[in-house]
Amino acid sequence: MRLRIHNKMCRSRALVTSWVVLLVQLMCMEAVPISMDKTKVKEPEKVETPPASVDTGLHYDRYLREVIDFLEKDQHFREKLHNTDMEDIKQGKLAKELDFVSHHVRTKLDELKRQEVNRLRTLIKAKQDLEGGNDIAVDHQALLKQFEYLNHMNPHTFEVEDLDRLIKSATKDLENYDKERHEEFKRYEMMKEHDRREHLKTLGEEERKREEEHYEEMRKKHADHPKVNHPGSQNQLKEVWEEADGLDPEDFDPKTFFNIHDTNGDGFFDEQELEALFTKELEKIYDPSNEEDDMVEMEEERLRMREHVMNEVDSNKDRLVSLDEFLIATKKKEFLEPDSWETLEQNQAYTDEEMREFEEHLAQQEQDLNQKAVDLQKQRDELERQQEQLNEQKKELQQAVEHMERLKSQKVEPPPEVHIEGNAIPQMHAVDDQLHFNQEAQGQRPAAHVPPESPQEHQEEQKQDLAQHGVPQTHQDLPPGHQQAPQDQNNVL
Repeated sequence: MRLRIHNKMCRSRALVTSWVVLLVQLMCMEAVPISMDKTKVKEPEKVETPPASVDTGLHYDRYLREVIDFLEKDQHFREKLHNTDMEDIKQGKLAKELDFVSHHVRTKLDELKRQEVNRLRTLIKAKQDLEGGNDIAVDHQALLKQFEYLNHMNPHTFEVEDLDRLIKSATKDLENYDKERHEEFKRYEMMKEHDRREHLKTLGEEERKREEEHYEEMRKKHADHPKVNHPGSQNQLKEVWEEADGLDPEDFDPKTFFNIHDTNGDGFFDEQELEALFTKELEKIYDPSNEEDDMVEMEEERLRMREHVMNEVDSNKDRLVSLDEFLIATKKKEFLEPDSWETLEQNQAYTDEEMREFEEHLAQQEQDLNQKAVDLQKQRDELERQQEQLNEQKKELQQAVEHMERLKSQKVEPPPEVHIEGNAIPQMHAVDDQLHFNQEAQGQRPAAHVPPESPQEHQEEQKQDLAQHGVPQTHQDLPPGHQQAPQDQNNVL
């Protein structure tokens, strides 16, 4: 599981103040190469149109951008935006200016919010359908609470609270973005090392030895590169000035350098513009055509360089470098006499303890997956066994139905009853008839036919048969309580 750490992004150029740029920072992972023939300052009045495919990586990116775009169209809000510092913006002072925005802009913001609420409700419903809860009533108000960047209690109009929530949520999410990227890169590096170790286990002794030697050779080859200048130092910027801009290093001027590389002319270095300055340094270490160079590591190195410069130069922590901040930094000792820069190969992304815990976690995951596979196989076997039982029961049921149909087609009417001294006793002819039928069914020859007897003889024989089977023949022979039975109950129905 190799995680791609750095997504290629481009950020919007339409915003010209600190708060707006902060909200739409795309945390670009791959900088735009610097033009080799740029020799003069770019005119500040030219502002690029933001590309339609720009994405901050936030799940509410589109809503955020559309709100910013419409607020920028209001002249009053735009003026207040220019004159408000970052701390005031974070404290919600700028959001209060929403009350003075034009009716047209407010109406459009209301529409944007309604669309976003409907989008979230659609997502909630889709998630519920996937989880199989179609018959369960959905409490949208309760579920909307998880989305902190808007006021879900008022889904119809865009108010001051909505703007305040949006600013705070975007600021917090973007500030956490770099931290998450570092953690993701650490997992990537540990997984890469884990895969290498697992591969060695599959090799024989000689193959493993050759693989280890090749690995060490690639590491040494990667570390053998020209000296990397300290990011943001005079030496590093002069190298860009000379090799990328084609200017004489003796004529290096910080203000001119700033204007050349402020590519959107807004008076600030944003994160993308800063990362572009490190391209020449990164090319000393990484080459996509070399086996030993990992491009994911190159993007992590770019991120480290940009963070270092921001920490050193961005004094008000608005994630932007103004011209004044840049000029002040060029007068510091760190700019003129910097320390050497330690690259990634000199700073392992993880500790031995973290690697051990990571492998234990992977082992536990593998064990859990294996146990799930065993449980699923047992469930499959049990289902197959139950299916076999159902098939057997179905077969037996079909046989029983067929047997009942045969009996129904061969059913004989019951014989009339006879009366013996007040007790109704079935005639024995039914037994004889059934016996005769069974004998025919079994292929036996029935007994020879006996000529019918007279009624008196037949009654006498029945009495003898009943006496042999213990059936009472008179009232005296009946059990107590049955001797005085009424005459109308003597007949057995």
